[in-house]
Amino acid sequence: MRTHFDLKNSQQESQLFFSRAIILVIFVSLLFFSLIARLAYLQIETHEKYSNLAQNNRVKLSAISPVRGLIFDSQGRVLAENNPSYSLELIPEQIKDLPATIQALREIISISDKEVARFEKRRKRQKRFSSIALRNRLNDKEVATFSAHRHLFPGVDIQARPLRYYPYPELSSHVVGYVGAINEQELKKIDPVKYRASRFIGKTGIEKTYESELHGEVGYQQTENTAQGRAIKVLNHIAPTSGSNLTLNIDIELQKIAYDALGKFNGTVAAIDTQTGALRVLVSKPGFNTNLFARGIDQGSYSALQNSSRRPLFNRSLRGQYPPGSTMKPFLGLAGLDYLTIHPEQKVFCPGYYQLPKQSHKYRDWKKSGHGHTKLHQAIEQSCDVYYYQLAHQLKIDRMHSFLSQFGFGQKSGLDINGEKSGLLPSREWKKRKLNQAWYPGETLIAGIGQGFNLTTPLQLAHATAILANKGTAFKPLLVSKIDQHERSSELSTPIKLNDPKHWDIVIDAMRAVVSGARGTARRINRGAAFEIAGKTGTAQVFSIKQGEKYDEENTSEHLKDHALFIAFAPIEKPQLAIAVIVENGSHGGSIAAPIAREIFDQYIKVQP
Repeated sequence: MRTHFDLKNSQQESQLFFSRAIILVIFVSLLFFSLIARLAYLQIETHEKYSNLAQNNRVKLSAISPVRGLIFDSQGRVLAENNPSYSLELIPEQIKDLPATIQALREIISISDKEVARFEKRRKRQKRFSSIALRNRLNDKEVATFSAHRHLFPGVDIQARPLRYYPYPELSSHVVGYVGAINEQELKKIDPVKYRASRFIGKTGIEKTYESELHGEVGYQQTENTAQGRAIKVLNHIAPTSGSNLTLNIDIELQKIAYDALGKFNGTVAAIDTQTGALRVLVSKPGFNTNLFARGIDQGSYSALQNSSRRPLFNRSLRGQYPPGSTMKPFLGLAGLDYLTIHPEQKVFCPGYYQLPKQSHKYRDWKKSGHGHTKLHQAIEQSCDVYYYQLAHQLKIDRMHSFLSQFGFGQKSGLDINGEKSGLLPSREWKKRKLNQAWYPGETLIAGIGQGFNLTTPLQLAHATAILANKGTAFKPLLVSKIDQHERSSELSTPIKLNDPKHWDIVIDAMRAVVSGARGTARRINRGAAFEIAGKTGTAQVFSIKQGEKYDEENTSEHLKDHALFIAFAPIEKPQLAIAVIVENGSHGGSIAAPIAREIFDQYIKVQP
């Protein structure tokens, strides 16, 4: 028997439909209320946040790099200037796929692997929002090529930035110095706001010492941009403040004369205006091309400079420390007169060597046959070593140290540039403190002819010579004479006062004889001079010679030959310029170093009013 089922139950279907409708209404209501709540949250709670984000998408705030101040020499010639340069720069924060973007850029513009590697190095040490150069010094064609494809590269743009240029790169390399890319250590020290748009900073010389004056103040520009990032309207502009211009006391023409006069030799020349302390010449040869650093030097070029046997990166004029040799003799002569250890007419017999009492060791004179009976005047004119061995033995090392320190030996001159060394003026106390050793009488004799522990910089020698020329008046050497239109003058130090002022004239007259005397060691440079020069020659040993051996110049390697030194000032009656010349391995102060000073005097005194 079949059972009958009612397949259509209207009441059950109605209940099912109603329950589903209620669920749907509730679900739709929840969605609606969620949407309302979200809209309310966006419009009320986070309105300011998203309004700013939208504004930032439309409006861009860019830092504007200030123009770096220029550097001029004393005659108004430009030593450091800014040339326009275009660079291809990326902002990593605005680029989704950086490797792909760089690869796409390389398809339209030539970008080397080294440039990519340099970019990656910079990117790791800078903020993601910073604009980082991928390629510098683009030409006009490359700028035009990128501009046509600009819309394909969000976060990439061409920036016109001034590039530092040095018209006299080798001549000014150790004075003006150079700028270079800001490194990781510098990033930790500099003001990130002030350097927001800057990529370079002073590394050496004037560029580093006067960085705060040269850099200037950053500016800002607010622009309205398209969706592709192209600026269509400037909304606000705060102009940057250019850095100050600096005028130096250096005369680049004199600098060139000194540099060229050194010829094949490495060496250094310093020349100071005796009346003002203005530093007119500060040469260290060899120099190097500072423009390589300003453009971004490659590792190969840097290694070549760093590993060169001539050491072009070494600033000899400020950091070179040399035995002063016989150039110390006029100052020690003054010490002997001032302490009444010697009398101008007192004679010392020079047989060609000197021996301490009860000792067999012979301290040799440069002249093997000796100078015979010698007074102070002849001892300076002919550079008699034996005279000074005996004088040093009478003075003792501590009095020598005390007197010579008044002339600035063993201490920095106070020049307004970083990196100056202090040299070394030995004393009994110094040796005990540094070496924990006693001082020996033989060391005093060697110090008496400017050898042994004595070390001086070329700038110190020139400074001491200027003090001697001025008979005790001392000006601190000064490089920068003007910041914008603000004049700067050298500081006057405490004058040196001798017990008898006539002692100045005694020593200066002997220095006159060095140049104009019949037996003067620098008499060659007196020929045809229109003014009188006071000077003193010197040689500094590079290596020690054993007792009984003779210095054989002809068979000595070039790098082991004596250094040639010369100090001088002119005109004698009213000194204008004091000079110190050191020619490395030049052997003879009178024939090699002295003519360099004469060339500088001729030019300087000729052009002075």
